[in-house]
Amino acid sequence: MISQENVPLEIGAILGGESKEFIVKANRRFPLKTSLPLLIFGVIWLGFSSVFVALLLGPIFTGKELHITINDVPTVVSPGNLKPLIFPLSMMSIFVLIGLGLVGYSIYALIVKGPWYIGTAKRLIIYQKNRVRSIDWEQFSGDIEISGSNEKGNISLQMRTGKMVSRKNAPDQYVPDVIYICGIPNAFAVEQVCRKRIKENDPTPANTSE
Repeated sequence: MISQENVPLEIGAILGGESKEFIVKANRRFPLKTSLPLLIFGVIWLGFSSVFVALLLGPIFTGKELHITINDVPTVVSPGNLKPLIFPLSMMSIFVLIGLGLVGYSIYALIVKGPWYIGTAKRLIIYQKNRVRSIDWEQFSGDIEISGSNEKGNISLQMRTGKMVSRKNAPDQYVPDVIYICGIPNAFAVEQVCRKRIKENDPTPANTSE
């Protein structure tokens, strides 16, 4: 059995009489390859949004007048007449809030600790803060990706479920759901157990030649 120390007592109750084949604590909840690009995109989005707000409000803060056109009507905005800016500022604020949300979520994804992963002969159990998710091995497709080292490796388990994603100037693409197990010890041994159990529980009939 592959196991770590300081295993929560609640896991014993979750298992019941099942025998665990591995139990590991993930270092991260989300892989870097998904959270880092999101952070970069969020920073860029927030930067562009903030620039437009600064260009719009900069002259006002310095006591100058801003000459703009609203509905083809020349309008002068000044510290004493901010009403024409209410609508454009409201729209820009939405973009700024989206950028803040993207940056905040991506930072959370980078620092949040991962759950416990427990493998039995029948299922993969994910446990974190009294929340339990149980996935039968037959729900996985068998497409597995592993990276990093054995001491601190990352495993991606592709599932049979997924969703269609629309793409610009291209046909819709089916994207399968993926379970990420990030930054775990004994990654190679855990991957071998997952591969073995997924294969044993594969619901797809084997191809036979007559």
